[in-house]
Amino acid sequence: MRRIRIPIEMPWTDRSLLSEERVVARKHGDTVTIEAMDQHKRRIAARPAIDTEIARFLRGTVAVLGLTFLGLPALAQQTQTASGNQTAPSGNQPRPTQTGPSSGPESSAMAGAQQQLYTASGQNGAQVSQDSFKGSVVEGKSTGNLMDLSLDDAIQRGLRNNLGIILQGASQRNANGQRLEELQALLPTLTGAVSINVQQVNLAAYGLKFPGLNPIIGPFQVVDFRAYLTQNLFNLSALQNYLAAKHNFAAAKLTAEDARDMVVLTVGNAYLLCVADNARVEAVTAELATSKVSLDQAVAAHDAGTSPKLDVLRAQVDYQNEQQTLISAKNELAKDKLSLARAIGLPLDQEYRLTDRSPYAAFNDVDPQASVDQALKTRKDLAASGEQVLTANAQKKSASAYRLPVASFVGDFGDLGQTPGHSHSSYTATGQVTVPILQIAKTRGQNEVAAANYEQARARLGDQAQQVNQDVRDAILDIQAAAKLVEATHSNVELANEALSEAQQRFKAGVSDNLPVSQAQSQTEQANDTYISALYQHNLAKLSLARALGSAQTNYKDYLGGK
Repeated sequence: MRRIRIPIEMPWTDRSLLSEERVVARKHGDTVTIEAMDQHKRRIAARPAIDTEIARFLRGTVAVLGLTFLGLPALAQQTQTASGNQTAPSGNQPRPTQTGPSSGPESSAMAGAQQQLYTASGQNGAQVSQDSFKGSVVEGKSTGNLMDLSLDDAIQRGLRNNLGIILQGASQRNANGQRLEELQALLPTLTGAVSINVQQVNLAAYGLKFPGLNPIIGPFQVVDFRAYLTQNLFNLSALQNYLAAKHNFAAAKLTAEDARDMVVLTVGNAYLLCVADNARVEAVTAELATSKVSLDQAVAAHDAGTSPKLDVLRAQVDYQNEQQTLISAKNELAKDKLSLARAIGLPLDQEYRLTDRSPYAAFNDVDPQASVDQALKTRKDLAASGEQVLTANAQKKSASAYRLPVASFVGDFGDLGQTPGHSHSSYTATGQVTVPILQIAKTRGQNEVAAANYEQARARLGDQAQQVNQDVRDAILDIQAAAKLVEATHSNVELANEALSEAQQRFKAGVSDNLPVSQAQSQTEQANDTYISALYQHNLAKLSLARALGSAQTNYKDYLGGK
């Protein structure tokens, strides 16, 4: 069997189609079997444009047949010899992998989209909004019974179910998927295909009539079983893209770890707020009882004729004001408990009570500079910003490497014949080096974009370091101020209670009306409210310091319990 490959150029023929066709003439005695195969375009015969493609194929086939039957074997042999140094398709051949400069505008658009995707996921997409940490995915169903909820239990539930944790985990998996996609450009790609083509050709329809030859050729078929292998041998741009994706994935992992500290701060704040609300309800309940005692004294004195009705009215107004305050305090407690349940994934109809009170515990001897140095080493969000700088740097190098040559290998191997039982192996091995020649504006534009992104990432990193410094110092200042406020308000509560007791005794003895009692009750209520707020601020400041140091998840108990 002799195979003849004849490349022909005609003004009415699509060269890209001819380059993908092969005509094989097999002569067995007096019988001539002509097998023609279209590599790719007949696989998609259902497309509307297939009629045009078939017409082009038939015109090319007829031309080749005409030259063959007119007796041009010498020309065919010469053509085969001349094209021996070129790669001749054997069977169906896939298009080269579009990586590097050879990919043209399509790969450029893809590279730009990937670069924007990395920027979005690493700098914007990975930064979950603060509101996300207020939500969660509900775990389980309501038990219908009152359950106890400690601070540790609430935080552990939040670390499992908080929406911010879940979204950060999804961002991390997204970044890992991008890394694997970029890695594939550096690995071999192996695919397989099976095709069967059946065809019948009418030569007379194209004006080709040969004496003694039936113008109807076929039907005939070609069966092809083939495997394709593509591999980038040298592609520095693809390598830098992979490194960028790798650093972006590392940044996503660090951001996910930082999100756990954020959950501890969010859930801890919600729990402490509920503790403060509960203390406020208890204080207002006690104040309501005190107002009831004052009202009873005023009514008794008025009934005895020793006190005017004004004292009764004044005491009754104070009592009703306390009732209104208690209603508002209970409402705030119920709403804040709903917010806590939503942050930790607890069903909103689940009733629970707080078991931790978080009393005051001093937190002294904190060195601001040592704390800042510790935070710069342990803050995960700062480390994530550093990885984003490495991502932008790799993207910058990738843009610079786009103008370098790309070496790749494309090959295929398979069986080709009329039937699977009457086939023969064939293969193609192609090595190519592609170099961009005239893409000055495009290359320069990509370099400018990558350089700008790199400068932005460096600026964000510098600002993030300053933000960490400020977070630590702000938390320390808040702790110190809240500690002083706790001491002052605690003393004020004791003085207000003493003044209230003195005013009640004077009114009971009949040496004064109940106006001092009413005033003392208002002062006591204000002192209690300020003291409760100071305790909440002090505990929240300590928890904020733990988060500022990057150790809230592991050391929050130490900070809330004193140090």
